[in-house]
Amino acid sequence: MIARINPFSALEGLSRRRFLAGSSATLSATAVALMAGRPALAAEQGGKHDDAESDVRILNTALGAELEAIAAYAVGAGSGLLQKPVLDLAVQFQGHHKEHAELLAKTVRKLGGTPAEAREHYAFPTDKLKTQADVLSFAAGLERGAVSAYLGAVPLFRGRELASAAASILGDEAMHWAILRQALGHDPVPAAFMS
Repeated sequence: MIARINPFSALEGLSRRRFLAGSSATLSATAVALMAGRPALAAEQGGKHDDAESDVRILNTALGAELEAIAAYAVGAGSGLLQKPVLDLAVQFQGHHKEHAELLAKTVRKLGGTPAEAREHYAFPTDKLKTQADVLSFAAGLERGAVSAYLGAVPLFRGRELASAAASILGDEAMHWAILRQALGHDPVPAAFMS
């Protein structure tokens, strides 16, 4: 079997390291419950973990990654390289990331913090994006990195219900990655387990 070399694998690892290093801790039960749309559970958990500053920092790290994804999809959609229906897919995925960002920002505000804002400029490898496949590979690498980052956080939660809520957050990212791989003509689910 010939090993495939992914030119964006460094981006995948970087995304996970940046997310985990930027967070420096796991989300509290309160923050996860708020993100999962469970305010009653958040109220129950509030007295058990009073580290809102840490939660805000972690949520803002995730929010920063979502804002970067929104910008990346804008670059891809605006590149002129994507043809329908792939262009429609990129716009749809960008919309998903906007919804993720809105939820994260709302949760940060509920915890008394100030949500992170989008940067004025992101250093995307636009000089290497020459074809539709290049754009799709770049997007797939970012989505894979997001899946990996969220996946790394799930086992750190103590309660099964909270881990389940956190796992649901990464589900959309995993679907994006699989669909982008399929659009590239790759096996959409290349292994039984993610690492």
